[in-house]
Amino acid sequence: MIESKNANRRQFLHRASLGVGAGLASQTVQAVPAPVETGRRLPREVWVAAVSQEGMPGGTPDAVTGMLIERMEEIAPMKPDIICLPELASFSNLGGGRSEVERVAEKPPGPFSSRFADFAHKHRCYVFCGLYTRDSDRYYNAMVLLDRQGQVSGEYRKMHPTEGEMKKGVSPGPSEPPVFETDFGKIGGQICFDIEWQDGWEKLQKAGAEIVFWPSAFGGGQKLNMLANLNRYVVVSSTQKGASRVCDISGETLALTGRWDRSLCIPVNLEKVFIHTWPYAERFGDMRKKYGQDIRIVTFHDEEWTIIESRAPDVSVAEVLQEYDIRTYEQMIRDADAARANLGS
Repeated sequence: MIESKNANRRQFLHRASLGVGAGLASQTVQAVPAPVETGRRLPREVWVAAVSQEGMPGGTPDAVTGMLIERMEEIAPMKPDIICLPELASFSNLGGGRSEVERVAEKPPGPFSSRFADFAHKHRCYVFCGLYTRDSDRYYNAMVLLDRQGQVSGEYRKMHPTEGEMKKGVSPGPSEPPVFETDFGKIGGQICFDIEWQDGWEKLQKAGAEIVFWPSAFGGGQKLNMLANLNRYVVVSSTQKGASRVCDISGETLALTGRWDRSLCIPVNLEKVFIHTWPYAERFGDMRKKYGQDIRIVTFHDEEWTIIESRAPDVSVAEVLQEYDIRTYEQMIRDADAARANLGS
């Protein structure tokens, strides 16, 4: 039954329109481009997955952990590269104060992270799990990255805990969020209340993050679309309540959980680049003539930005940009800043 449901869902995505939405305010879910006809996976195609705890009953941390793993098993047949769990997922109904945080906090690998590590090892996928962690006499709201072997690969500690969390003994994490190297690209994380500050998101962008995961107690909504667009990386949320979602670098929503789907698992293609449309629009015709369906050029006309994406295993976006002498958006901004600095010196 699970395999049939997942197959139908993937077929639906492949049949859906590939059109581009009008703007960030739209709630339309954009369809994911179908895989190349050969059936081969694109070199930088990453299957990202997230769950929502919407409708999940409470219970002890052990019981909730079991329910989360059951929900993850529903995703497993789609062979995700990485699954992100909500903020403090096992402890979403944890009451009490500092004593309760101290009781469940662990230094990974520990009793809770080990159960998710077993899943990661079994299904050969990365897992981002939300935990209370400890370091000496300090406690953190953290997301722990487990690799495909189930080993601890890294930890991000929430930079901006709430006042209520700090009263429970939760300390703020370091002001420099880490970027983690995976076998599919560079990723980072922010957690829930971090969405109200721009510093972590901007630092992850400057450090080269290509996907940022945001486990949270709430849905976040259009803020996530805005952050994805402003920083030109993919944003994946996983929530205790409300919709979990995937936002593309354009800020468009690619997938949402909801009444009929408690989890999501879709491909995102990292072999794409964000450029300013002018003056490069004059070269798009020649690019399409040479590469045909092997590249996808999507222009947002009012904003004057364009996304160039490789749709073939042997086409490198970086090489295409070099061939047509096109700078990325980041390069154009850096060059403009340097030119302004030279005029002022």
